Amino acid sequence: MRRTLSTALVTGGAGFIGSHTCVELLEHGFEVIVADDYSNSSPEVFTRTQKVAGRFLGAVYRIDLRDRRALSAVFERHPVDVVVHFAAKKEIGESVRNPVTYYDVNVGGTLALLSAMEEHGVRRLVFSSSCSIYGEAERMPLTEADPARPTNPYAASKWTCEQILADVCRRSEDWSVLSLRYFNPAGAHPSGLLGEAPRGAPGNVMPYMAQVAAGRLEQLEVFGGDYATSDGTGIRDYIHVMDVAEAHRLALEHLADRTGLRVFNLGLGSGTSVLELVAAFRRASGRPIPYRIVPRRPGDVTALVADPTAVARAWGWRATRDVAAMCRDAWRFTRLNPAGYAVGR
Repeated sequence: MRRTLSTALVTGGAGFIGSHTCVELLEHGFEVIVADDYSNSSPEVFTRTQKVAGRFLGAVYRIDLRDRRALSAVFERHPVDVVVHFAAKKEIGESVRNPVTYYDVNVGGTLALLSAMEEHGVRRLVFSSSCSIYGEAERMPLTEADPARPTNPYAASKWTCEQILADVCRRSEDWSVLSLRYFNPAGAHPSGLLGEAPRGAPGNVMPYMAQVAAGRLEQLEVFGGDYATSDGTGIRDYIHVMDVAEAHRLALEHLADRTGLRVFNLGLGSGTSVLELVAAFRRASGRPIPYRIVPRRPGDVTALVADPTAVARAWGWRATRDVAAMCRDAWRFTRLNPAGYAVGR
């Protein structure tokens, strides 16, 4: 049982991982306040989070974190104890095309959030980081001690934020920050009410495959077929979004363990190639998934696979849902909500 009831501010709470984490927190007794600008999400998600959790969110604010006055007003209205910071832009290809925007939103938003937290005496934060900061690694699996070698502006923005958080913790001994470097979140809530529903064309492989299986897109584009892997396609460590949400809830419960910055990988600890994922989704959906190999995407790397033993040692926690479960749940969400949150139940 959690020791005390806390009020958590979740930035980016309408997004894919944020919405599932809101459900997890509500189900475990947290009061949840959300700040989101809906740039890649929909307010419809909150009707569903409340239906799944059986509880209402404390409040929802449509704000850009860089609007410091609006953000400060949220802290003034609510007794925030902890912050979970998801709000960020997250597509690698887009970051290569628009690096200034990615640094502005991801780093600028984090700086504004830290200033508001400092101003209002909130010193506990869980930061949504990324495996992408490891870049083109020399060995697998990756531990938290492996060097950061970001290969694109998105990854570099996450690494920059981690360095800022480290400096904040060095300067002030009362800050407690957990940075969770999760690998490739996928899947959906088993109810079929929540899932990955980006605005516009999907940027991640699983929702893209799901739309192909549903007949909404003609074929999957596989970026790169000449990597040094068994089938030539990139390898990633996929982790179920429900496992990621659970890990964030546990992180909030463990923030009080000690001060300073701590970093943990979140992953299954095993890699799956793009073509292996296509085969798994085909089995889950019973639908054909035509694809074509296209040139590599700038900023992508060959493989990213986690060594998740550090978080298991610290909290006794491991991801438990496999790739088959991710495909099954993602397909259920797509089948029930073919147009995402715009149409469906």
